[in-house]
Amino acid sequence: MRYDFKGIEKKWQDIWAINPIQTKPSLLRPGYEGQAGHGKKYYCLDMFPYPSGSGLHVGHWRGYVLSDVYARIKWLQGYNVLHPMGWDAFGLPAENDAIKKGIHPAVGTAANIANFKRQLQHIAAIYDWRKELATCDPAYYKWTQWIFLQMFKAGLAYEAETPINWCPSCLTGLANEEVVQGLCERCNTKVEQRNIRQWMLKITEYAEKLLTGLDKLEWPEKVKLMQRNWIGKSEGLEIVFTATDSKGNAIPLPIYTTSPETLYGVTFVVMAPEHALVDRITHPDYAPQVMNYVQETARARAAGLVTESKEKTGIFTGSYARNPLTNEQIPLYLADYVLPGYGTGIVMGVPAHCQRDFEFAQAFNLPIKQVIASDAADITTSAYEGDGLLMKSGSCDGLDAHTTGKATIIENSVTQGFGTRKTHYRLRDWVFSRQRYWGEPIPLVHCKQCGVVPVPEDQLPVELPQVEKYQPTGTGESPLAAITDWVNTTCPTCKGSAKRETNTMPQWAGSCWYFLRYPNPDVADKPWDKADMQYWLPVDLYVGGIEHAILHLLYSRFYVKVLHDLGHLPFDEPFTHLFNQGMVLKYSPVSGAVEKMSKSKGNGVNPDEIVDQYGTDILRMYILFMGPPELDCEWQDTGLDGVRRFVNRLWLFLTDASNWVADGQQESIATQKRIALFLKQYQTRLEQFKPNTAIPAAMELVNDLTAQQMKLSTASIEKILVSLSVLAPHMANELLQVICSKELAACEWPTYDESLTIVDEAVVAVQINGKLRTTVTVPVAAQQAHIQQVAAIAAQKWLTDTTVVKVIYVPGKLINFVVKA
Repeated sequence: MRYDFKGIEKKWQDIWAINPIQTKPSLLRPGYEGQAGHGKKYYCLDMFPYPSGSGLHVGHWRGYVLSDVYARIKWLQGYNVLHPMGWDAFGLPAENDAIKKGIHPAVGTAANIANFKRQLQHIAAIYDWRKELATCDPAYYKWTQWIFLQMFKAGLAYEAETPINWCPSCLTGLANEEVVQGLCERCNTKVEQRNIRQWMLKITEYAEKLLTGLDKLEWPEKVKLMQRNWIGKSEGLEIVFTATDSKGNAIPLPIYTTSPETLYGVTFVVMAPEHALVDRITHPDYAPQVMNYVQETARARAAGLVTESKEKTGIFTGSYARNPLTNEQIPLYLADYVLPGYGTGIVMGVPAHCQRDFEFAQAFNLPIKQVIASDAADITTSAYEGDGLLMKSGSCDGLDAHTTGKATIIENSVTQGFGTRKTHYRLRDWVFSRQRYWGEPIPLVHCKQCGVVPVPEDQLPVELPQVEKYQPTGTGESPLAAITDWVNTTCPTCKGSAKRETNTMPQWAGSCWYFLRYPNPDVADKPWDKADMQYWLPVDLYVGGIEHAILHLLYSRFYVKVLHDLGHLPFDEPFTHLFNQGMVLKYSPVSGAVEKMSKSKGNGVNPDEIVDQYGTDILRMYILFMGPPELDCEWQDTGLDGVRRFVNRLWLFLTDASNWVADGQQESIATQKRIALFLKQYQTRLEQFKPNTAIPAAMELVNDLTAQQMKLSTASIEKILVSLSVLAPHMANELLQVICSKELAACEWPTYDESLTIVDEAVVAVQINGKLRTTVTVPVAAQQAHIQQVAAIAAQKWLTDTTVVKVIYVPGKLINFVVKA
């Protein structure tokens, strides 16, 4: 019987199109009603895609197939499974794609979604398409706006004109998390600094909760570390230096430091050029030069020219600050490497023990004072940043710098009243608004009498107006600002004239909560049903790329924690178990390197073409077979042929009736044991998230079944096919129907008798001078002498007329007779 993958896959996809797994009555698990139910539940979720114009590539398949394997296992185990799919359709990617094609984003997004959905259906994942949603649907973003209003009313959203990251290519502001090494994470354009009116979310108020919440999550340690580092908690000391203005008035200069043990080594203080105290601390004689530097820094920041790697610049203010610990007067500088929004905007310079300060001191010929002694220190060439004993540090001399010395200096500073223990976080408030068209309108109005007023909830959604011209202006104003009929409105409070907020939300706004909407996306009078939240959430398995570690994943956790604190959710973490799949790489004929797939590199692989040539099942299996799913792996076209050969061998063996147990006969114990061993190996490897090693377990089974001419009972065939159905659903369903006369829905995830998996015999290869001659089956516990005796009998014809010089034995594997004639 030939394996006709095209005919078989079309047959089953046609069946599933009419009777999807979640909606066909015979396939429903007890208690499953599509919403809240009873019994075991499993919420398996992929990070939903933004529907780009290029469609799906095989990299998408890797994550989607992986999640589908585990959704199918849980379904077969009797769980109520929620496995939905939708579209992250608002934001820069969709708008940029539409601009490139010269069409409206709504038109482009709809076309891209249709193409994505067509491609997704090839995967044969058990998605519940009744749950489909798109973030650009007004029925959906009504509740995105509602969530923003809850944050606004709780004081977590505020308006500010602040220096922000500006992408001159995307023509919009960016959150700090969207800037990678000074470049826009979307287009790799160098980011500039601009002062623009923005809406901000106070994510900093949740810094500690976001940090401690990581401890209870089953997430990759790498992701948790990335979030911990981004939140950047540090315990330190805020110490107050003192300067004086031109009138002799004292000016306190609070400085936060995580290295108070180096306070005796401070030789200068540096303030951000934008700091509010610059005018007061600048000596009149130095004012013209200082103001010129301030303006130059502003221009450089706006042009994105200030980076950590650039040559150090700065200027002396003509003033000095008193170190409260030593009473020394030290010079006060301005420098562009200090940012106004980090810490207090003032830092102390310890050039002997901080390389950045060392470089600044060298550039401006400032003194370098060593206060940590170590044989490894050579402050003539670079700063010493290691540990050692304090020196030139008053009563703290001789103390270990990073432990007792640090603690003593903190205690002395606090006791004497010029220092305070402080906890700081690197995390900054989230720049939430965007100066683009394709996004959720922010539901606020600006009234001259009442100020900023929220749109009443019963007037949501504030729909995005239909426009012909939506391209970004680059002026800091959204294109919506030019639509006067939409902008001009009535104040909900005083009924006077008012103007709508014209900035839109970032693409992350809709993806921060979409997983809450999936259980019941059609509910119209609320964002979600409480019973659904109680039953389905949190998500049990969330699969997606690690590139979202400090963007989507951090923002989603923030949203859920806020909604929990406001009483809207019974849980405070959205995703219990996170799995990050690696990327699929391929050799690029353009660069000559193995790298991420892209059209420009000429190394893209279109899954549609692979499905047409090999079929969905083979592509699914190859994607999982390529390597550990959490690691990047290289695509090899020849790998598909190997999987196809395995599938054909399996098909031919199972469809050959001579390999079935004859009527009235029993399956041999050896066969039962081999099937049980396969099930144990296969299931254990899947449980360990190692599908790449589970597939070889199936290959080894087919090898043994063929080599030992084992005959299978219908029950064993069913167990094999149900097991493989999570990898190759079309083939498994077809053979279950043809051989076992059963539907997959009537089957359960196979179990096995543990006692049958105990291996009590071993097959030992017998070699003569390293060449395989035969094999022997022996008890696992057999000693070498017994195995040697049995092997010698089995290999007698090759040992005749020879002298055994040496015997090499590898326990349980092989025995090699080294002979000479």
